[in-house]
Amino acid sequence: MTKQQRNGRKWAGTTYGNSLMHKWLVKLLRVIDIRIVYVFTAVFVIPPCMFLPGFRFIYRYFRERRGMGRMKAFCSAYRNHCLFGQVVIDRFAIYGGKRFRVDIDGGEYYDTLASREEAFIQLSAHVGNYELAGYSLKASKSINALVFDGEKQTVMENRTKIFADRNIRMIAVREDMSHLYEIERAIRSGEIVSMPADRMFGSQKSVVTSLLGAPVRLPLGPFAVATSHGLEVLAVNVMKRGATRYKIYVRPLHYDRQAPRRVQTAQLAQAYAKELERVLEMYPTQWYNYYNVWCSE
Repeated sequence: MTKQQRNGRKWAGTTYGNSLMHKWLVKLLRVIDIRIVYVFTAVFVIPPCMFLPGFRFIYRYFRERRGMGRMKAFCSAYRNHCLFGQVVIDRFAIYGGKRFRVDIDGGEYYDTLASREEAFIQLSAHVGNYELAGYSLKASKSINALVFDGEKQTVMENRTKIFADRNIRMIAVREDMSHLYEIERAIRSGEIVSMPADRMFGSQKSVVTSLLGAPVRLPLGPFAVATSHGLEVLAVNVMKRGATRYKIYVRPLHYDRQAPRRVQTAQLAQAYAKELERVLEMYPTQWYNYYNVWCSE
């Protein structure tokens, strides 16, 4: 582990546990009520996580960005970890065949762009359960989703199996930056490219913008790809609303395509941050950000 990782400045990006644990969890979730696993996780799994660096960073988010008192911030950080555990459990439940009720707010924006020949960019954040968007939003054109190259094999195998029926192709982000060629191919083919834009992974180039009243460092890549090709951009966030319910929020992100490129990138990053703020106002405990993104810290 590097010093940067110990300080919480770099995200590990991989699902906890080994392949055997994942396979047994999928089998278990096929036969028992998912809420039983939620309770077990909250009581036995989450408390030890409160001693990890990530808990400190999410606690500071509630204290400094949300202005909460110590006890409320602590309880919110604990609830945040519990919800994250539920999201992970939900993913494995889907791998086992479980279905969730999903409502869509702004689906017309998605349908309009998906019906055009031109490519467009779909930006996500590590809030709620974004993976569920791939199972719920449908388009006739191919969707290319950037994923972390170091994810566990069982997770990738299950994603591949489910995505295969939904015209979704995964692009692994690699250190040699070869994923950029795959992104270019997808754009030239008029396809959809889906990228997370709230965490640094792969390239360390960044853009600084304002989020929740403080400067934040976001990855440059997603915004640079969109502006360099003059593409339409959507923000898509999938938020948990109950044990078996989610809601997808789709919103267009605007920028001045006649402005200098650097200005376009800054505008798009700020539009993305504003939409993330809007979603976090509704679901403050569903941002699973366990490292330092704030420039002032």
